[in-house]
Amino acid sequence: MTGTVLVIGGGPAGSTSAALLARAGHRVTLLERDRFPRYHVGESIAPSCRAIMEYSGVAEKVEARGYPVKRGVLLRWGAEKDWSVDWRDMFGEDIRSWQVDRADFDQVLLDHAGEQGARVVQEAAVKQIHFEGGRAVAADWEHQGRVNRMEFDHVVDASGRAGLLSARQFKNRERHDVFRNVAIWGYYRGAELLPDTPSGGIDVISSPQGWYWVIPLKDDEYSVGFVTHQTQFAQRRPKFASLEEMFRALVAESPTVRDLVAGAAYEGRVRVEQDFSYVADRFCGPGYFMAGDAACFLDPLLSTGVHLAMYSGMLSAASINAIEYRDVSEAEALGFYETLYRDSYARMLALVSGMYRKYQGRKHYFWLAQTLLRDAGDEEPDSAFGAIVAGLTDLRDATTTGGVAPALGLIEAAGLAKGRVAEGRRASGVTSAPMKLDPGDLYDAASGLHLRTQGRLGIHRA
Repeated sequence: MTGTVLVIGGGPAGSTSAALLARAGHRVTLLERDRFPRYHVGESIAPSCRAIMEYSGVAEKVEARGYPVKRGVLLRWGAEKDWSVDWRDMFGEDIRSWQVDRADFDQVLLDHAGEQGARVVQEAAVKQIHFEGGRAVAADWEHQGRVNRMEFDHVVDASGRAGLLSARQFKNRERHDVFRNVAIWGYYRGAELLPDTPSGGIDVISSPQGWYWVIPLKDDEYSVGFVTHQTQFAQRRPKFASLEEMFRALVAESPTVRDLVAGAAYEGRVRVEQDFSYVADRFCGPGYFMAGDAACFLDPLLSTGVHLAMYSGMLSAASINAIEYRDVSEAEALGFYETLYRDSYARMLALVSGMYRKYQGRKHYFWLAQTLLRDAGDEEPDSAFGAIVAGLTDLRDATTTGGVAPALGLIEAAGLAKGRVAEGRRASGVTSAPMKLDPGDLYDAASGLHLRTQGRLGIHRA
């Protein structure tokens, strides 16, 4: 069976979902508010994204763009010496990704969705989702001055931080106070990386008031940014005549970053963004799925944004396939999606929260990462950290049987306690497949559900 699917948003979440759904034979329409290519921050991509792109058939097209190959991250964090997370040393030659130009990268993904059979309409603004009996059934959208209405079987809201459903219609987002941060960044040509940085890797450098990133891009260009709490940013901003003056002063305050750009040509293009972290109290319901930033957004410390987007895009496609082909009930598919996407977000949130306690040191962060694995087994703590940052842990959890990773205490700390999640689930109509957070719940003998990537993408009952 096939269905009619509306995908809202052409970023990595929406394009991934649309491409996979179209490949499965569904009638897919993707509506994108902007005209691509368009600028977007978030250039550093996790290896998990490459795995998903290989599955969707777009990896060769991305490879052909000539982006720098990324093999890890080096952290100069807190009072400790540099510590390198080199995926090649930990997991082998094939674990790698890219540092991309998001305007170009997102265009490749969007074009690929169209080539797979999705109908792509740009400069199309979705105004409202209509519900009947608690189920999403239609959308009003505007294009070239004309208001249209589309009925569908499923909708994937990948509208980004604008959040058509969570922010505008449901108003069910909760923000995390600890991450009320502001990012300011610009670009240099001919900068350097720290000596022990993995090939093509990103440098992450802490400071008393925040942290810096240095990312190598194509053609010897470097993205350099600083993240600090909004209070610190607001106190300092009036002291500078322009954002450019403020940015260059911040770069000069870090001896490390100052040295890395000392011989580089400053290109400017300074931008500021408030990256408040938030999470919706439910990610899906009858007829709808929220993917990427439309559902949740996390501080950029570990470069998880595109991973969460593409991972949720793949999960939404798998869930819709499973419903339409009747592999599982809709309630089971919704519970599966909610569980895996929320579990991924909670794990990343717990790890990033721990790292903001800069005094604790890398041994603590490695230990924390190990506790966040569903089944640590004999895996070394540093490898556990590397696997989570690479997005590999989520892919493993989705496709193998076993329990769910984060301990309940960590989920409670992230604002995802059972009671509130269960309440959101009931509001979504998910009654027979509970939101499973305890180890063993999702993959127990009664349900045994996991992601199926062999043959048709879907949900498999073990």
